[in-house]
Amino acid sequence: MKKSFYWILAFVITIGAAFYQRTTGPTYPKSAEVTVNDKTYKLKLTRSISLDRDSEVRLAVTDTSASAKLYYRRYPTNEEYIVSEFKYKETKMFKGFAAVIPAQPEAGKLQYYFEISDSKGTVTYMKERPIVVRFKGGVPAFIMIPHILMMFIAMLFSTLAGLYAIGKNPLFRKYTMWTLILFTAGGLVLGPVVQYYAFGDLWTGIPFGWDLTDNKTLIAFVFWLLAYVMNRKKERPLYTAIAALVLLLIYSIPHSMFGSELDYQSGEVTQGIIMNFFLK
Repeated sequence: MKKSFYWILAFVITIGAAFYQRTTGPTYPKSAEVTVNDKTYKLKLTRSISLDRDSEVRLAVTDTSASAKLYYRRYPTNEEYIVSEFKYKETKMFKGFAAVIPAQPEAGKLQYYFEISDSKGTVTYMKERPIVVRFKGGVPAFIMIPHILMMFIAMLFSTLAGLYAIGKNPLFRKYTMWTLILFTAGGLVLGPVVQYYAFGDLWTGIPFGWDLTDNKTLIAFVFWLLAYVMNRKKERPLYTAIAALVLLLIYSIPHSMFGSELDYQSGEVTQGIIMNFFLK
């Protein structure tokens, strides 16, 4: 089988897995539709805010004859909702209504819903299932970009190594080694640095916590380390195929499904399910 076929197949699988992981995560913007004066608008409701950016919720509604209000409170609490008025704004990247919300500490969360008033009355959205938005520290580009690139290439090489292993192509050993190197650098070295900038902790997986992202990284690393060791002196493609499958399954788990969360009562950051993910 030609090398080009392996590469094309590996690339398609990697793109598909990465896209699925990102777009199904609980911090990925939630899609919604609203109707204002008989016109339907498709919205992307924020569920993650970086502390180095504007702390606001945006509605891409361009009808300036309408008005809107945002209702928010700290999550998870039973506090009374606070009202924030949406104001129309235009920038190079956005046109629509924006409501300012108070920035929270790293891993702090707010939940919100909103209402829109037009010539036909007022409609409330998301009140029964409020959106949960998590705040995180800003991660410098010189950290985030290499992290993302290394993790993507590691996934690509992992899939390629797995396909080579299944096809009994001896090149699987080469890409087993490169997968381990890139995954270690991107996941176990830069990953904790990203975590530190975003939430103030280097590692919140086992044995210190149950952060799913960290634990996924640890599990994948163990399997790839085993695959590399078992193939150093003798070809054992099964180990590489299993490691590639494990990483693919891990990439199928939505990103940030379990994540850091600030407990407002204790002031401590814990790890838990972002319940809003299940309320789609």
